[in-house]
Amino acid sequence: MTLLELRQVTRVHGTGAAAVTALDGVTLTVAAGELVAVMGPSGSGKSTLLNLAGGLDQPTAGTVVVDGQALGELSSRRLAGLRRRSIGYVFQDLNLLPALTAAENVALPRELDGISARTAHGEAIAALERFGVADIADRFPDDLSGGQQQRVAIARAFIGPRRLLLADEPTGALDTTTGEAVLRLLREQCESGAGGVLVTHEARHAAWADRVVFLRDGRIVDESRASEATANGDPMLSGGRS
Repeated sequence: MTLLELRQVTRVHGTGAAAVTALDGVTLTVAAGELVAVMGPSGSGKSTLLNLAGGLDQPTAGTVVVDGQALGELSSRRLAGLRRRSIGYVFQDLNLLPALTAAENVALPRELDGISARTAHGEAIAALERFGVADIADRFPDDLSGGQQQRVAIARAFIGPRRLLLADEPTGALDTTTGEAVLRLLREQCESGAGGVLVTHEARHAAWADRVVFLRDGRIVDESRASEATANGDPMLSGGRS
């Protein structure tokens, strides 16, 4: 089953002489059980692709379909509901709410979707425990280290029955051991039936994926199995952040 489909998606920022094409006619599918890594140099459109896939931005042209629903056909209310229930997003800048504790940040999407506060809190503690930070559940983001904040943000993305996981450099603030643990959990979620998109600039992280898609100047210029790309020392694996 296809969980994410981008059909000839283009995103242009600005107009006239100031227009910048961030994505140019990108077509991509992600199936249930599949983890796809997206790589490319800085400014290639990696983060733009994730924003469109997560319904945080709208394409200038083309169609984005998540779990069988074309995002452009949804009202703002239905789109927000789809994001809460079906999409887990790990942002580069984390987007934790400073006035909420770690557990409250993680539980928030579930509470907004109508789950009782008690049930949502229990799910949040379980999610934090998976990432080894249950002991900081009652602390606020400003009292946490960068690595702790990152794990809280990832726990928030994993909570509930999310079927599509979008991760933008999810291991950036983590040490090697913790980063590998996060990627292992992402891989396990996909093997359990979720679909995942991982934006990364590191070949060793892309190796956890089933496929690697390479972006350059807003276009997909190459695609390969992750094992083939890493084994062949593909030069495109040296991309940077977008």
